[in-house]
Formats: sequence, C-alpha cells, structure tokens
Amino acid sequence: MTDATQFGAEAPKPKTSILELDKRTRKRNAAETRFRYYGMAAVAVGVIFLVVLLGTIVRNGIPAFTQTYITLNVELPAAKLDKKGNRDPAEIAKVTTFGYNGIISDALVTALKDNGVQSDMKDADLRKMLSSSAAAQIRDAVLADPSIIGTTQSFRLLASSRVDGYLKGRVTRESLARDKNLDAAHLDIVDQLQKAGVVSRSFNWSFIFGADASESRPEQAGIGVSMLGSLFMMLVVLCLSLPIGVAASIYLEEFAPKNRFTDLIEVNISNLAAVPSIVFGILGLAVFIQFVHLPQSAPLVGGLVLTLMTLPTIIISTRAALKAVPPSIRDAALGVGASKMQAVFHHVLPLAMPGILTGTIIGLAQALGETAPLLLIGMIGYIASTPPDGIISGFLSPNSAMPAQIYEWAKRADPAYYERAWGGIIILLIFLMTMNIIAIILRRRFERRW
Repeated sequence: MTDATQFGAEAPKPKTSILELDKRTRKRNAAETRFRYYGMAAVAVGVIFLVVLLGTIVRNGIPAFTQTYITLNVELPAAKLDKKGNRDPAEIAKVTTFGYNGIISDALVTALKDNGVQSDMKDADLRKMLSSSAAAQIRDAVLADPSIIGTTQSFRLLASSRVDGYLKGRVTRESLARDKNLDAAHLDIVDQLQKAGVVSRSFNWSFIFGADASESRPEQAGIGVSMLGSLFMMLVVLCLSLPIGVAASIYLEEFAPKNRFTDLIEVNISNLAAVPSIVFGILGLAVFIQFVHLPQSAPLVGGLVLTLMTLPTIIISTRAALKAVPPSIRDAALGVGASKMQAVFHHVLPLAMPGILTGTIIGLAQALGETAPLLLIGMIGYIASTPPDGIISGFLSPNSAMPAQIYEWAKRADPAYYERAWGGIIILLIFLMTMNIIAIILRRRFERRW
C-alpha cells in the first residue's frame, strides 16, 4: 500500500476558463448594469420634469403674444373736438378723454348696424367691450395730426381684457355670471363681430416693446420698458464686476502670498457666493439708498446691488480658469526672461480668457434673473409707463426690471396679468438661453486642450 493509498490525495480542483464569468464577476457586472439603469432613469425623470416645465410655460405664456383688436370707423366731428375751428393744438388738447367717449359709442353703434347686429345695450355698456385706453388712443392721434378732425378714420382699438380672454379661452360665459364688467350679451355681440371681421386677433408687438399699465388696463401692459431697465442694470454689472472680479482673481491666484490673511479672504469669498440674494438687497438699501442717497428704484442702484452679488461667482470662476493653465506656461515665460507680470498678462491670462468670459456670462445670467434684491430697493411695484429719454435717465430714473415686472404681474388680480407673467417668463428665458449659448460658443471657440 502506497502513501497515496494510505492517506489519500486531495482531489484536483476543477479547471476554469478565463472566457467564462465566475460568480463574483457576474455579480459585479450586474451591479454595474443596475447603476447604469439608475442613471438612465434619473436622466429620464429630469428630462420629463424639464419638458413639463417648458410645456407649461409655453402653453400659458404664448397667448400673451397675441391681442384682440376691434376695428372701428370713428367720425371725428369738429363741433366736439375743435369748436373754434382754428386747429389750435392747445384748444384741441382741452378736450379730455372723457369727451371722446361719445364719439367711440357712436362708432360702435354704427359698426353694429353696418354688420346687422341687434343690441339694446346702452352706450356705456357697449364701451365695456373696449379697453379704457381707447379714448386716449384716439385723442393722441388727433393731437398728433389735427388735420384729421372732421373726417372719418379707421382705428384698431384694444379690446377689453375680458373680450380678449374670451377669444383665448380664458373667459367663459359661466365665469361672467358674477362679473360686473361683461355678461353673456356682450359675448354674443363679440361672436357676430368676429364673423364680420370687426373683432380679430393679431400678434401683440406692444407686449414686447410697450410699457406697463395700471391694473385697470392689463390689455395695454408690455415688458419693453422693463427690458430697458434690465439692460441698464446689466451694463452696470458688466462694467464693474468684470474688471474688479478679474483683477482680484489675478492678484489672489498669481501674486498674493499664501498666509492666513489670504486664506481668510478666500474663505469669505466662497461664503459670499452662498449668501442669500435678499441679504445683498438689504445691504444695497442701507448703503446705496439710505447712506449714499442714490435715487430709489434706479437701475444704477440695482446694478450696484447685483454687482456685489455677482462678484464672488466671477472671482471663483476666474481663479478656476487661471488654475487650469499648465504651470509649464508660466515656467517657460519666466525661463526666457519675462517678468511675473509679463508672464501672467501675456501668456496666462489670454489662455484663461475663455473660462473667464464663460464665468462672467453665467454670473450675468444669474444676476439677470434675480428678483429678491430688487424688492428692497423699490423696483417692485413701480409702474414704468414711459421709457427713459436718454442714457443718464436710463441709469438714474426710476424703472423696473424683467423679473421684478413678472413678479408684479403675477400678484395682480386680473387673469390677463397672470397670462402676461407667463409671457414675460418666456422672454426672460430667451435672454438667459442666449447668454448661455454665447458662453458655450466662446468656450468652444477659444478653448485649448493640453
């Protein structure tokens, strides 16, 4: 009997092929597959939420870009508008908008008769189908050209917000049961006038280029003047935050000694980037308005407040762009005899410029959409009814901004203003998307890969 027979030999282990997956490998691959599916599901959920958000904004905001008009042939009698007959603008201006109400009523009655519409309404009730700005529109036309007095002119007058909402599906006959402005009889007239072509909807350019209006005239409100306010604020932010932020970043990254003081500055800059924006509004109210006595609600004050809020973002992004430049660039410049400043401004800064511009544009886009700081400096609730008459006035005259105007419209009672708030969001998103696209183009145009 041999030793192998006496004590027994261990059974040989089965041989496995490297082409076959063992249990641990299969388990690891399954975990990776699940994680990939988790990531795809997360992306899908994010896309769904984004589509729902954009769809809601577009569905609610697109109607704001169209407006209902009523075309009337208005007779301008000289006996009412120019009693002396000398066409003196001062005499014609004495006729207030109230004096044009009778002229508008006569034009409405004539339009109903010409199109075979029967109505027993009083003149004042008929005028409810028109915007309260109709009389002012005709009066402005007469003052601009007194020669039209004594003739019959065709005017496209704004319909009231209720009529406009009815044609857009926002107002129904049931919802007018307790409405003091319009009733179902008005809607019957609107239906007949629409078939006759007197009532029509068209693109509302006044919403894009016009000014805000009072709460009684939502059909006349526009966001154009607020866009100018945002433009002047962004000019202030750009002219201050870009040079100050870039200069501070270059000093901290390239020239400042590394000690506790500079570490404290860097920590505070990072903390300022996380401070709520309304805190900067309180600071702006206390310093720029109450202490420096700058004009309230002025784009200059808004730009200064947004500059304080944007600076940390620009400094952080600029320092990151400077760090991304390889140290060999600095060493090569210093090795051929360049000074520290020459190495930074002639070599490092041009290479970091794409990242600097990208961070600046992103910071400006963030500032463009801020509302909370503007609350405290008076740019909320101010009705910007006229555009600024010059550059100085654009910076110093009271005005609003696009996010502030959207907030103001959203809190007003008339549903027409709520519709315009959604439309303003669309315009604001277009501005933000444009700025982000410019940032992407600049980064891809000037970016260098190492």
